[in-house]
This record gives sequence, C-alpha cells and structure tokens, in this order.
Amino acid sequence: MATKQATKETGLFEAIQQFCQDKSLDRELVLGVIRDSLLAAYRKKVGLEAETDDRCQVEFGSDNKNEIIISVLRDVVEEKTTNPLEISLEEAHKIDPKVTVGSQIRVFEKPQDLSRVLSSQAKQMVFQRLRDMEKELLYQEYKSKEGELTHGYFQRWKKDIMSIDLGKVEGIMLKKDQNPGEKYRQGDRLKAIISRVELRPREPMPVITLSRASGDFVKKLFEMEIPEVYDGIVEIRDVARIPSYRTKVVVTTSKSDVDPVGACVGMKGVRIQAIVRELGNERIDIVLHSDEPSVFIANAISPAKPVEVHVDRKRGDALVIVPDESLSLAIGINGSNVKLVSQLSGFKIDIKTVSQYNQELASPEAREKLDRLFNAQQEAMEESEDNYNHQAGQEEEEEDSGYTPLSEIPGLTPRIVGLLEAGGIKNVETLLEFSQEELSKISGIGKTTAEQILRLLRESIEWVEEG
Repeated sequence: MATKQATKETGLFEAIQQFCQDKSLDRELVLGVIRDSLLAAYRKKVGLEAETDDRCQVEFGSDNKNEIIISVLRDVVEEKTTNPLEISLEEAHKIDPKVTVGSQIRVFEKPQDLSRVLSSQAKQMVFQRLRDMEKELLYQEYKSKEGELTHGYFQRWKKDIMSIDLGKVEGIMLKKDQNPGEKYRQGDRLKAIISRVELRPREPMPVITLSRASGDFVKKLFEMEIPEVYDGIVEIRDVARIPSYRTKVVVTTSKSDVDPVGACVGMKGVRIQAIVRELGNERIDIVLHSDEPSVFIANAISPAKPVEVHVDRKRGDALVIVPDESLSLAIGINGSNVKLVSQLSGFKIDIKTVSQYNQELASPEAREKLDRLFNAQQEAMEESEDNYNHQAGQEEEEEDSGYTPLSEIPGLTPRIVGLLEAGGIKNVETLLEFSQEELSKISGIGKTTAEQILRLLRESIEWVEEG
C-alpha cells in the first residue's frame, strides 16, 4: 500500500511539474496554493475553526517533495474525546510513551487515500487558485504589451468576432477592429496590434482585444518596415484611415538631408508595398506635414494636385480648387479622400473644379460668399489697415487725379482690392502692367484668382470703351 501511495504522490508531483512548465508558473507558488487548499479542506473535514490555523500544518516530504503530510497539534487529555484538537492519553502514548496529560503532541497523518483528503472541494479550491494565478500572470504579461504589434493564428468565428491563437491565450478581434473584406481560414497567420487587455470577473482568462483597423496598427507596420521611422529619424505625426479603402500617414523630419516621404516609399516603392500587401492592397498616401494649413491641405489632398487652396481659420473652412479632370481623385471613392483630409487638417473641405469656381465668380452673391471664405490673410490685412488709412489722405494728394481706383472695376471685391494694394498695385493703370504670373506671386492671390482679376479687368475696359 505504501508503494502504491508513493506512486500516486509521485504521479501528482510529476503532474504539478508538467503543469508549471505548460503554464509558465513558479513551482513553489503552485505548491503553496496546494498547501493552502489542502489545509482549508482538512480543517473543514475535521471541524477546525479558522483561528486554529497555526495548530494545523500541511508539509511536503523532504525526499524530492514526493510526500504530503498533514499534522495537528493536539492537547493530551485523560479520556477519549471527539474534539479534533484533543487526543486521549492512551492514543498519545502510541505516538510518544513519555507524553503526559496537559501536554501537547503533534499528530502526523500521511493520507492513506489521497483522493479522500483531496476532496472535491479541495480540488476545486486548488484549480480555482491556480486559474486565478495563471490569469493574473497572463494579464500582467499582455498588459505590458498594449499598443505593440503581435501575430497569431486564426482559429474560428464567434458570430462577428474572430478568435485568434496567441500561443498562451486566445485573443479576440471585434468587427469594428477588422479590415472589411478580409477572409481567413483556420490556421492562417495574421498580424494585429494589442489594443486593449482587460480582466473580467466571468472570464477565465484575460480578454485581449486585437485590431487591424486602427491607425496605430499602420503606424506599427511603418516602424517594422521602415528603419528611419523605427530610429526616429522620420516621425509619424498623424494617421487617418478608412480600413480597406485608404490611409493617409503624415510624416516629418528634423533632418534637412532626409526626404521623409521618399524614405517611407522606398526605392521603386518596395517599402510601402510591403505594408500595402499586409493591408490587403489598401491605398496608402504619404503626406508631408506643414504648419501652414493651406500647404498641408494641398499636400494631403494627394493624389490630386490642387490649383489653389484657401482657408478660413476662424470658421474652419477650406476651399480647394482642382483641375476639372482631377475632381474624382480629390474626392476619392465614396468621398474617402476628402474625408481623410478633413480629419487630418481639422477643416471642413469644399472642393471645386476650376470651371465651377469660374462660374460661381460670375455671380455677385457667389463672389461675396467666396470672399468671406478667402480670409487666410484677413488678420494681416487688419493689422496693416491703420497704417494704410493713415497714409491714404497723403497718397491721394500725391496721386495724379487721372489714375483710376481699383474699386472702379466691377466685380472686384474689397478683399481682392486690399490684397492688390498691399502688393503695390494702387490703381487700374498699374494693374494693366502686371501679367497673370506676376499677379499670382502676390501674397493671397493664386493662379486662378489672378486669372479672374485680369478677366474682370478686361471686361471693365471693354465696358468703359463702350461708354
């Protein structure tokens, strides 16, 4: 029987050793859990109260810890007793012939039937404590990896939720974190970012939520594929994304000899193509950052090349004028391009073709509306307005009365007049000397606006000659 019992205990400890290896748990911690659970079960079995813990002990034998020994410190009494903390003198003498009434003796019990001592309740306590220990260790391990890139293997679908094997634990990917249109078969390898790690009371393991749809996932892919991003030479300032359609990545660098866009694209697009393939051929635009909103929006509206961009900082509006053939490029599929530009810039984007812009300029109401929108330099104009008014009287005296004020040109708005005067053009006669290219270089006046100014000028001259 002793050999049989030793075999059972040895088998138990071999199982414990294997369990510790499989779960990456410390063996001493696991033995401590078993010790505490056995102690609680034994106390309950013999009717001991919780405050008697110091009198009841559970020990593992010294021979490779292959024995389990339970002992209780009992008071020696004269007569037989049912008190679990007492022992009759007659029974005590079988253990130690020298013991006397009133003394104490420790009674050791090596369980004859381990399954009897490890009652159903004790087993449940052991398993629950070990599960809690494993759950806490896994939580700490993966919590430290939040925001990092990981890989796993697709297991199954649970309604719209993907279950992914991460090795030690399974992760989940909610529908909103998935790339629409991606299909997986069991065992397929995939990359994802660990977006959130939680402990939930009703879940046996930490809940690890993964994502392939976030901008952070794209940022991590850039760090993995592009050394300049990983080393911090090229900085990713922002990422805007519509999964499976288009992503815009805003980059910048503090090094003048580094092209951040070129570094991300790579020779013949090799670097960016590796990321595109990982995202299922999703379109990726690399956008050069600029602190000037109009320049940044012009960069971000790629692949369209805008003719002009005007922004109203106060209202948060921006007008982007593009060639007629580039309208669909500027808007993007289902409006994806303009949505991402608006998200990155914080401006409400209105896109118009050159034809639409010219047509609207023909209407006084539309010109007034556009004039309110084109306030990019309104603050600068207001600052210089006092100086302008101060010199106005003197300039009027010095000017030849034969010069025609710019305000006489029908359709030329006060804002445009102010921009022209700030650029040194004080009258119609001076304006006639400027070409479209020269006008477009004046601050606040682009190519399209310069073209409209000259058109209005020609119409005005024809009108004067007819009069």
